[in-house]
Parts: sequence; structure tokens; C-alpha cells
Amino acid sequence: MLKKGCIQLGCLSVFAAAIISGCGSSSTPAPVDAKSTGATQSTDKKLRIAFIPKGATHEFWKAMEAGARKAAEENNVELLWKSALKEDDRAEQVKVVENFTNEKVDGIVLAPLDENALTSPSKEAMNAGIPVLIVDSGLKGLEPVSFIATDNYQAGKECGEQLAKAVGAKAKVVLLRYQEGSASTMAREQGFLDAAKEKGLEVVSSEQYGGATRESAQSASENLIARFKSGDGLTIKGIFTPNESTAFGMMRALQTAQLLGKVTLVGFDSSKELLDSVKKGDIEGLMLQDPFKMGYLGVTNMVKHIKGEKLEAKVNSGSVFVTKANIDSDSVKALLPKN
Repeated sequence: MLKKGCIQLGCLSVFAAAIISGCGSSSTPAPVDAKSTGATQSTDKKLRIAFIPKGATHEFWKAMEAGARKAAEENNVELLWKSALKEDDRAEQVKVVENFTNEKVDGIVLAPLDENALTSPSKEAMNAGIPVLIVDSGLKGLEPVSFIATDNYQAGKECGEQLAKAVGAKAKVVLLRYQEGSASTMAREQGFLDAAKEKGLEVVSSEQYGGATRESAQSASENLIARFKSGDGLTIKGIFTPNESTAFGMMRALQTAQLLGKVTLVGFDSSKELLDSVKKGDIEGLMLQDPFKMGYLGVTNMVKHIKGEKLEAKVNSGSVFVTKANIDSDSVKALLPKN
């Protein structure tokens, strides 16, 4: 019995030694932590990228979503698209960012409603190891993996120059602002005001805000029109509106007052109704951004970042000033929503 046990024990010892020898081979590399090296994540895992726009109702955001979904399909990404119910609900957008951070998504693409309010939750996401890429409107005190947007100041300045060209020097004009805290529209408004000053325009009102909806913008527009109405016309020659809701609200208010086409209106962004008014010559022009491209690059570049590719810190997504003369051109058609 003793002899047989010794033989069995000896066999086991030899078998164990063979296993240890094979596993300890110096030719086998040690495991590498992908996160510590910036290496590409396993292709077995489908990336989950959260995309948080400012809103969902404006044509601008619908076009951005179309671009984001196209990029998600091309890159085999699960796109989690979610916005606050109202485009002025900063607290709700903060919660959306916080919820996606808790869900540990692979990346967040954010169009912040407020340049200050969204900084802290974005930092928390990045501290949790979730990269944040910003589109459309900037944040203060945060260095995202990349920032993709229109050159809003320059675009606003061009709108001011176009309005001055249409109404002439020393003409009285008004600015209907969008809402406080929105970095993109604030930059456009400042660009417009600087151009107006350079061109000798007299800005007789620049303190009114249209707000996040077409309805609130129309109400604010009606108040402005009443303020400057004189007989069957207005004492002002031109108006600038820095986004789709303010442009649409002002167009409707002018239509109601039977003044559309009698005062020069320059706006920002588009909708079918706004573009139709440009074609008719009732609106002088619109500055069109490329929201489809913003959405597409937002997702595409986030995937590149996660895979370890270096991104440009700032990407200008481009814009074109649209008038009756060029509305049917290829450069304009390229900026219209893709179906």
C-alpha cells in the first residue's frame, strides 16, 4: 500500500511541475491594462455613447440627431440620445449628465444649455473616467476631449455686416437675444453688436430675450414691434435674431402685424417656414450652421478618442449665410437636414 501511494504521489508531482514550467515561460507577456496605456478597448464590447443636446423640438436638434445616428450606425455604437423636456431647463440637463455618469457609459457628447451650470457635472463625469466631448456651445472651466461648433462670434459678426449692407449706415436696428447663459448665442450676439458698431448702425434695443420656445419668442417679438411701431410701419430698419426660435417668433410677429418684408430681418438657423420666407424675399437672410455634421463628428470623434486617437481641441463645423440669391445652391443644400 505504501509503495503504491508513493508512486501516485510521484506522478502527481511530475504533472504539477510540468504545468508550472509551461505557465512560467518567459516568452509569454504579462497582461496589460488597456486604460493605463490608452489602448483600444475590446472589440467584443459595443460602445455606449450618450448624446445630450440642448433640446429636441427645434429643427436644429433633429438634424444633429440624424448625424449622430448615422455615425453610430457606421461605428456599431449604441447611441443614447436624451435631452431635457424644455430647452431652458438647466437642472434637468444636469440630471441627465449625472444619470449617464452613474450608468458608466463609455462617453458623453454634450451640447450644454448653460456655460456655467453644466461644468461641474461634466467634470464629475471626466473624473469618473468618462470622456466628455462638447458640441455647439462651450463650457467655462472645462477642457473636453474636443469642442465641435460653429465659429459663433464670426458668424454673428457676418450677420451684422449683412444687415448693415441691406439697411445702410446709421440705420436704427434691434437685437432680440435668445437666453442668458447660452454661450453659442451670446457669442453671436456679441459678434453682431461689434459689427453694428463698426458699420455705424444704431442699436436701439438689445436687452430683450426671446427665450427657448417659438411661443415665448413670438411674444417678446410682438412687444418689440409694439414699442417701435409708428403708423403702418416701424421706426427701425432692421432686426437680428440669433437662433431658430427667435427667428421664427419674430417672423410670425411681423406676419401678424403685416410687416414681414417691410423691415429687414436677418436670422440664424433654419426651418421650412423660415427658408420659404427667404425664397419669397420676406427675410433678408439666415446664417445656416451644420448641425448634421456636429452630430456626426460628435459620435465619430468620441469613438476615435476611446480608441486612443488624438483629436483636435477645436473643430469649426462651418456655416453659410443664405439669401434668396443662393438658397438653391449646392453649398446651402448641403446644410439642410438629411433624411
